[in-house]
Amino acid sequence: MEPNTPKDDLHRYLKAARESVVWKLDGLSEYDVRRPLTPTGTNLLGLVKHLASVEFGYFGAVFGRPHDEHLPWYEEGAEPNADMWATADESREDILGLYRRAWAHADATIEALPLGATGHVAWWGDDGSVTLQRIMLHMTTETHRHAGHADIVRELIDGKVGLREGSRNLAGGDEAWYRDYWNRLEASAKEAQATRG
Repeated sequence: MEPNTPKDDLHRYLKAARESVVWKLDGLSEYDVRRPLTPTGTNLLGLVKHLASVEFGYFGAVFGRPHDEHLPWYEEGAEPNADMWATADESREDILGLYRRAWAHADATIEALPLGATGHVAWWGDDGSVTLQRIMLHMTTETHRHAGHADIVRELIDGKVGLREGSRNLAGGDEAWYRDYWNRLEASAKEAQATRG
């Protein structure tokens, strides 16, 4: 068996992060995939829309590989944060389809170019000269970061946790175990506040 190349490893981690983000929408209502669950508006479908948008950018324009998608939330005069939520007119299928097309476009760039291929991230300013390796690492990190956001949002919606269906990847036990665990943490936090101010 041949060992994976560094490019294969980076690509595998990016693909796993993508799938994890998409899985977080499974079984939820239209309301639940869209509703903001943090004071800054973090929501599941918005995370997917954002990730689709940035994959098109980083694996497209950065390496001179344009795409044919219309992304109105990036046009001049677009509402701030328009890539972080789905309008009522944008269906879940529209956003998931956009993300899967972004994957295909990014994967084609990754397959076509060596890790040392150079590009330029215009929105990074003077630090915008990059290699495919740096962008793959950046996008993998960004996707995993947003997968973490999705983990928390999904848990707040219905308590469903884990990396993907059938892979909880969490220590601990059942609901009663976690209730006791939460109570211990809360008591410890209150005790620390009382003794350390």
